[in-house]
This record gives sequence, C-alpha cells and structure tokens, in this order.
Amino acid sequence: MFLVVLSLLAVCVTAEDPESAVLRLEDVPAAEAFIDSSEVAVIGFFETDDARGYPEFLAAAARMKALSVALCSEKLVWAKYGIASDTISIFRKADLHQEHLNLSEAKKLDADGLVRFMTMNNVRYVTEYNQASAVGLFQSEVKTHVLLLATRGRADSDPLQERFRDLAPKYTGKMLFVLVNGSEKSNARVLEYFGLESRDLPRIGIYDGSSDKQWLMPADEITTERVQSFCDSFLAGELQKQNEPDTPEDKTEL
Repeated sequence: MFLVVLSLLAVCVTAEDPESAVLRLEDVPAAEAFIDSSEVAVIGFFETDDARGYPEFLAAAARMKALSVALCSEKLVWAKYGIASDTISIFRKADLHQEHLNLSEAKKLDADGLVRFMTMNNVRYVTEYNQASAVGLFQSEVKTHVLLLATRGRADSDPLQERFRDLAPKYTGKMLFVLVNGSEKSNARVLEYFGLESRDLPRIGIYDGSSDKQWLMPADEITTERVQSFCDSFLAGELQKQNEPDTPEDKTEL
C-alpha cells in the first residue's frame, strides 16, 4: 500500500510540475546536440527560476508539445549563442535562422503570447500554411517558397507529401517548402493567386517574395525529379527569363 501511495504522489508531482518535463542544458555539447536533434528547437535562457517570464515560458512549453523545448542557465552556453540577458530563442534548420525574444524588452509577457511566438516561428522543412505560420514564413530571410498545393483526403496526397518532405532539406537556406491545403476556405486566395481551383490540384508552384512573382510547374505527374528540376531552374534564373518579355533592340538614330 505504501508503494502504491508513493507512486501516485510521484505522478501527481510530475503532472503539477511542468518544469520537470523540460530538459535542462548544462553545457555547450548538450546544447549543440539538442539544437541539432530537431528541425525547430526552443531554448529558454533564464538566469534564475525567479526570472521574469519563467513561469509563463513553462506554461507555454507545456502547450507546445510538438516542439522540442529546453532550459539553460549556463553562461558558457549563453556566450556560444550570443545571449546577454534572459531570452527565449528559436533555432530553425529550414532557413538556418535564429529568432530571439529578449524578455527585458517585452512589454507584456503571458503564456498565450509566448505560444503565439513559438507557433509563428515554427518554420520547418515543410510548413503547413495558415494564418499563424504565414507570419514566420514571410518574415524569414529566405524569400523563395516552393508550394505543394494539394487537397487533403485525396489518395495521392500522402505520397506527394513524402516526396516533398524528402526534397526539402536539399534546399536548406535557399527555399522554404510549404504545404497549402486547398480544401481549406482560408487558402482560396492562395489558389486564386496561382490561377487555380481546387479541381486543378495537386500542383507545384514557386512564389518569390523579393519580386512578388509566381511560377507554376506544368501540369503532369508530380515526381521528385520534376520538382527538383523546377526548383533548380528557378535558382539558376531560367524560370525568371521565361517570364521576361523580349527586349527590343536599341534604336540607332540616323
């Protein structure tokens, strides 16, 4: 009976103590391994457990179960990543980006706000497009997005997503791969932008934020080779040339 009661108490403490579920990084190798292990890693750099934003961070971390989250108070690790004061940092592989929220500069700190911060910056090798993820996608320094526009529920959607996901790491830091669910009403404007309707899906498109232009891969079977060729053509500047009007010859004055 004593052992049963002890086990129940242990479960209750774990359930009521969100800190116990968050990994603590004690040195630089541990931090490097943690960041390298996930597409998106979140670290709360807090000097003490009494720091401003600490309980809110733990509450937000408990709600973001799909994200890898850790704590760190070791100053050698802080120095490694250029952290000078209590900060929440997000490390992303897809665009080789680090997003830092300096807590001393935050006007308001609550769990809901930190959940929004983590959600908006949860940019992965393949990011599903929605109102929240759009913020992180468009704020990224990588301005070229490769879109898989597909209707969820179709038999070909899952294999397509697998091919799409397998290809994405090859373009790390160059292109962001985005899944657009064409069956969502909120994504109708994306389809319209590419001149598509739901019956036209699945299709592959490229959007370049720097020029605010788009390209659509010709309709046919979507294979890894075709998508890779399409991406490579953009990076080589060939797609852009196809859309440029012929330049008239300079007139020579007589």
